[in-house]
Amino acid sequence: RWGRDGGYFASESDSSILEDELTWLLVNQHMAFNSPVWFNVGASGDRKPQCSACFILSVQDDMESILEWFKTEGRIFKGGSGSGINISSIRSSKEHLSGGGLASGPVSFMRGADSVAGSIKSGGTTRRAAKMVVMNADHPDVREFIWCKAKEEKKAWALGEQGYDMGLNGEAWQSIQFQNANNSVRVTDDFMSAALEDREWHLRAVTTGEAFETTKARDLLREIAEAAWQCGDPGMQFDTTINRWHTRPVSGRINGSNPCSEFMSLDDTACNLASLNLTRFVGEDGEFDAERFARAVDVTIAAQEIIVGNSSYPTDKITCNAHANRELGLGYANLGALLMSRGLAYDSEEARAYTAAITALMTGEAYAESARIAAVIGPYDNYPLNKDPHDSVMRMHRDAAYRIAAELVPASLLRAARTAWDEVVELGQLHGYRNAQASVCAPTGTISFMMDCDTTGVEPDIALVKYKKLVGGGMLKLVNQTVPAALSRLGYTESEAGAIASHIERTDTIEGAPGLRDEHLPVFDCAFKPAKGTRSISHMGHIKMMGAVQPFISGAISKTVNLPETATVDDVMDAYVQAWKHGVKAVATYRDGSKKVQPLSTSTDSSNSKKDAASVR
Repeated sequence: RWGRDGGYFASESDSSILEDELTWLLVNQHMAFNSPVWFNVGASGDRKPQCSACFILSVQDDMESILEWFKTEGRIFKGGSGSGINISSIRSSKEHLSGGGLASGPVSFMRGADSVAGSIKSGGTTRRAAKMVVMNADHPDVREFIWCKAKEEKKAWALGEQGYDMGLNGEAWQSIQFQNANNSVRVTDDFMSAALEDREWHLRAVTTGEAFETTKARDLLREIAEAAWQCGDPGMQFDTTINRWHTRPVSGRINGSNPCSEFMSLDDTACNLASLNLTRFVGEDGEFDAERFARAVDVTIAAQEIIVGNSSYPTDKITCNAHANRELGLGYANLGALLMSRGLAYDSEEARAYTAAITALMTGEAYAESARIAAVIGPYDNYPLNKDPHDSVMRMHRDAAYRIAAELVPASLLRAARTAWDEVVELGQLHGYRNAQASVCAPTGTISFMMDCDTTGVEPDIALVKYKKLVGGGMLKLVNQTVPAALSRLGYTESEAGAIASHIERTDTIEGAPGLRDEHLPVFDCAFKPAKGTRSISHMGHIKMMGAVQPFISGAISKTVNLPETATVDDVMDAYVQAWKHGVKAVATYRDGSKKVQPLSTSTDSSNSKKDAASVR
């Protein structure tokens, strides 16, 4: 109905086709919209529903703006969505107020925002609020920001030692601050080069821009790594890379992101997401059906575009920007399961090329459909002002598609991806694009369960057998369902596969399974080593996959670079450097065992032990 009212269809038959195909995709678990669509569409009465999962806010260096930030975040969380904000515009605690005295500093105001988030259950359920806080690496308070979460978590560990409940909703965590946000430090190429070359780095006053303090960039990077080694925060966002791929630089630069770092856009913007279940597009012949996948992309992009103008937004400024930019975030889930079912090790050149081709096809077809819609309805309002940079970014994506190693990818899949990008450039020159952004790699944490996925987003599996602690209490045992298909692809008989599966059920690991050939073990490697095993994917395996995917994503990639408990601070530091070198826009690390409690683990242990904790970022 929204589409018919908006003039999206040439005939009633066209609208019926979209309705039927969209319904089929949803019912058969080929696709799911982001959670706020399920929470709010049809439940808002006469009001427009909040449909976007991701928001980026802005804040100015005055009290009224800071309090508006708190209020706007609260409204976003209530609707089941998440928000991010760069707080570098707030003067540091080392700078004076106009009326005399020193300012409180942005970290002080983070405490208030964290308390607001902690008191609002997202979507009116037990789903927790999600937020991102970003600070630039040249802010005078950056060290306080880097360590704020690690210092608070030391208190949680101490309370646990005293017997306080350390569960997700336990009383210990209720008294600990900064637990509702992911924190990220935003750095430029200049900072990273200075760190590698051990050069000096200036922290600059917010009010004047003058050099306030001089330090060593490498020392600052090491502090980021030390804090992340302790508690998983902060992550890093690579500002120069982000803005190099920005389609609307004339309208403003990109300063922040959503909670999981996949939506990166102008301040005061919104993005609605949807994700495709990759394993549902594997045909009976075991091959990925590129044609059917492309059609699913078309249907989903059309539906997401229709949603934009029929959604509510928390502020007038976000409403205006949402309508002027019409940003979409199409992504996928179950990549790890798809690769495993194909008999490909996640950490392999073949897997990276195959994933790159699928991602290129997804985003290429998404922008091609966006251009087709623009031919009928017109491009997004900010496109004429940003035509040259937007078109240039499209050519950058297309050129990357032609750099995928052809010998590692099925010819039909790679041909479809490259053809899509050729069409994007051709159609865009004629009509422009309806959407400033088309794709992201979201974490898909909730909707992956709706689609019965074994793996989320672009991640490999955490473990073949894992245990999920629920916010409302209880635990789920999740057993990977892809192993039998992978064993069949690798040539094992049904009885051999059954014996291996029984071993996994019994021991929670595939290592030592009867009849499993050693050369096939890498296919079943996961993010964390099992409780009774030794194997896992190295941090470079995660980073190389992100580097392969990033050139084909409008936004960024929500993904954790997992490290073993034995990893050092130098290993974390190297992960951040390698992510930057591989062209990744943002990265988060998690060292196994560095959190006191985690929703996902590789054992049923519910005590306060830090062992066998899995990633949540």
